[in-house]
Amino acid sequence: MDIAVILSFIFFMTIFAGVGLASMRVKKDTTDDYLVAGRGMSPSLAALSAVSTWNSGYMFIGFIGFTYTLGYPVAFLAFMSTIGQFVAWMWLYKFIQKEGKERGVRSLSSLVAEKAGAPEAKLAAVLSVLFLSIYAAAQLTSGGKALFVMMGWPEIVGILIGFVLVVAYCYAGGIRASIWTDAAQSCVMLVGSTILCWISIQEVGGLSGLKSGLNAQDPALTNLLPPNLMFGLTLWIAAFFLGGLSVAGQPQVVSRVMTLGNDKDRKEAMIWFFVWQTPFIVLMLIIGLASRVLFTESDFDAELGLPMMAMETMPAIGVGMILASIFAATMSTADSQVLACTAAITDDIKPEWNQDHATTKKVTIAVAAFATLISIGGLYVPGGDSVFQLVVFAVYGLGGVFVPLLIIRWAGYKPDTTHSISMMVAAFSGVFIWTVLGFDGADGIFPSVPGMGAAFATHFTLNYMRTPKVAPLGRFSLPKRSQYGAIAAAIIIPFGAVEATYLFGAPESSDSMGGIGDYSISGTISYETLGNNTEYVGDGETILVDFNTNDIEWTSDNRNVVGVRVLLTYSEDETSNGLGCAAPGASQPDPDTITGTLTHDDFNGTESGQNQGQGSSSHEVLVEWYNSSLYLSGNATGMSESEIKNELDSMGAGLGLHFLEINVEAESGNAAGCNHTDNGEEVEYLVEVVLLEYEITPA
Repeated sequence: MDIAVILSFIFFMTIFAGVGLASMRVKKDTTDDYLVAGRGMSPSLAALSAVSTWNSGYMFIGFIGFTYTLGYPVAFLAFMSTIGQFVAWMWLYKFIQKEGKERGVRSLSSLVAEKAGAPEAKLAAVLSVLFLSIYAAAQLTSGGKALFVMMGWPEIVGILIGFVLVVAYCYAGGIRASIWTDAAQSCVMLVGSTILCWISIQEVGGLSGLKSGLNAQDPALTNLLPPNLMFGLTLWIAAFFLGGLSVAGQPQVVSRVMTLGNDKDRKEAMIWFFVWQTPFIVLMLIIGLASRVLFTESDFDAELGLPMMAMETMPAIGVGMILASIFAATMSTADSQVLACTAAITDDIKPEWNQDHATTKKVTIAVAAFATLISIGGLYVPGGDSVFQLVVFAVYGLGGVFVPLLIIRWAGYKPDTTHSISMMVAAFSGVFIWTVLGFDGADGIFPSVPGMGAAFATHFTLNYMRTPKVAPLGRFSLPKRSQYGAIAAAIIIPFGAVEATYLFGAPESSDSMGGIGDYSISGTISYETLGNNTEYVGDGETILVDFNTNDIEWTSDNRNVVGVRVLLTYSEDETSNGLGCAAPGASQPDPDTITGTLTHDDFNGTESGQNQGQGSSSHEVLVEWYNSSLYLSGNATGMSESEIKNELDSMGAGLGLHFLEINVEAESGNAAGCNHTDNGEEVEYLVEVVLLEYEITPA
């Protein structure tokens, strides 16, 4: 373990801790200040905190892993999610901020009921605690994974350290300390991510190298349309929009909005949020794609892409900064979620505790312990340590429970207890069943669609059955029957166009390759000339020539360069003179040694040969960077198809500069009365790249 990394990590963590401690100087020892910072927080601080809280370990770990797996199509997630978040900030957050201040409520669960402590508020609070605990567990898991990669510590150690820090954050200054430290972390996160992004781009050979590297692994990675979607493109994209809209259903983010004093503060905070959030998403997207190019092992944990990138490419101080940013951001987000759970419990489940500051803090500890147990338990459940899956389930679960209720309330509809509970139960059931069925993967639909869809379906059904004379959208009227045809056409036509585009333009992915088994390998080796010439090399001299695959037209065709070879051809030009040369063997030249050395990046090879007599001689130098023995055997046993591909595909490693060194050591022996002269040799060279085309089929 590099001591410099540890010192850098401690340095940045100390800065974050110092910022949190500084907040204690202005805090008030009240429950209201503890949970909503007295509703007087600076818009810029609240916005930066919202960025850090919303992204947290999900962005550093989970989003990177999803990008690693999917490639370019993740741009849909980033774009549509951003639009959804914008809608939430423009309308739903305005409603939340206004309602929260007017009614004096401190939890999202209170906002979806007419009064705090109502049955629907209690159910909303229970669901909040459940989903937020899972969400907080994902943060603790993120911190554990980061420490595992960068420090070599077991994940459980990182999780337990996270628990201690979460409790410390909460006890130090409540949400005010959380917001202050979040703001500091947002700044460090953006600076560190910018540096890491720039380094990663250099490592993969620029943006063109990034694309070619991805394309070499799987052309589907560089196609904006994702392959093999189960339910089509429209719903797949819509799920991301609803995922962004789900930010309005995240109590830990909504709590930041509740700390703002008025609508002007909300608008200012919104600008700060998107100015800070947008470049951060772009940086994470590029880093995730670059990690796919650099880390090609078949068993590589995709969620470790960013910390591994930092470890492999950055100096110790940079590694410590990235590690501290990941760890501190995850912990600070976890503490925000724990505080949101605390608000839900003390305001709605047990309202008699809402002014008991000591009891509030005890509740905080209990919630943190519960989240820690979930995180530790996930280590022993297949897929339970997937940060992305945990976050997806929690985010879309919360979004399904809260967002539909917030939308109809914003529209002016006042659901009663039965109506509200039914919508929440429907949303929870939709998310849970969809996830259990396994339809929430990258090729399915994220559970925002079934969750919110079930809630809205329940709303319209109950409205029709129980209160048909009340407009289901409150102050907004439903369209007239005469308009239904036009509305249907407006929906069906673009829907059909999108699906037709996907039907004819969707790529086929090699991700559907077979698992471990027996396979046959067939293919062909071919050669393309990289350069040739003849050089005179003097005795004891070494000449250097270079060649670049960029000079060849087919470079852009993404052909699989797996090696390079050179053929060195030479003769003997040694001369002799004198009367003694007439004696048998006296004029026979001594053989010279000709050495060729090939170098390309970390690959190199050297071979020597000798000329013999007056005839032409030659030797070959070959350097390969693929498993030639696997190809030549023609079969593989006990391997997956992706593992075989990784051993046979250079993934762009053969592209770029190649160097050839030629050395001559001339020998000239003298016999009695016969003088020999040899000052060097004329060497002809032919440099060729080795190309492999192959097919893998089940044996």
